[in-house]
Amino acid sequence: MTATTTGGRSGARGGAVTTVAWAVLLFGLWLWGRELTGGEPDLGGPVRLSDGRVLPAPVRPLDGEAVPVRLEMDGPALRAEVIERGVEADGGVEPPPFEAADTAGWFRDGPVPGAAGAALLVGHVDTDTGRAVFYDLSTVEPGAEVEVLRSDGRTAVFTVERVDVVELSAFDPEAVYGPHREGRAELRLITCGGEFDAERSSYSANVVVSAYLTETRDPPGPPADPAPS
Repeated sequence: MTATTTGGRSGARGGAVTTVAWAVLLFGLWLWGRELTGGEPDLGGPVRLSDGRVLPAPVRPLDGEAVPVRLEMDGPALRAEVIERGVEADGGVEPPPFEAADTAGWFRDGPVPGAAGAALLVGHVDTDTGRAVFYDLSTVEPGAEVEVLRSDGRTAVFTVERVDVVELSAFDPEAVYGPHREGRAELRLITCGGEFDAERSSYSANVVVSAYLTETRDPPGPPADPAPS
């Protein structure tokens, strides 16, 4: 069984993200397959939820020549710097350090937020001393917007499509890490959820917020020269 569990209260491993190596390998293979896909992607139209609400249509992905630098959301309010993370020795995604529990970690071996595929951002839910960056992630609702500022000055705006609480006993890496629709730029925000097991110092589930790209904003241009008098 494979799962990603990101922070909570630190135990022997400090609440680190844990993912078995083959899950990371599968993720890499999905990316490889995406990169081989040719032709114009079929992004589809507006997304209709089961309750009848209609979300915006996805927009064309951006290129991947950038890195994420900041994450922002309203409802719940979330403002966080984004740092690059890799893979731990045991094959798991490396979480932000606990001394930087107010930051989100981007899995740099995956897509850049805004590029085609599912970009992965992980963060702690809490620490021994209080709340962490993704404490309120479970309260996010479909339709909420998530903004990621990139190093190229562009802002990738995502609309939340679904929020799942995935029990570790039923964790499906393809459903969590893989894109929900080929050709789209998607985003995953992942943290711990479910019940806290004090004996094992771990949570029973993951909260997984899935969103897709619905708007891109270019960096503001230089101020216009004043009109001649």
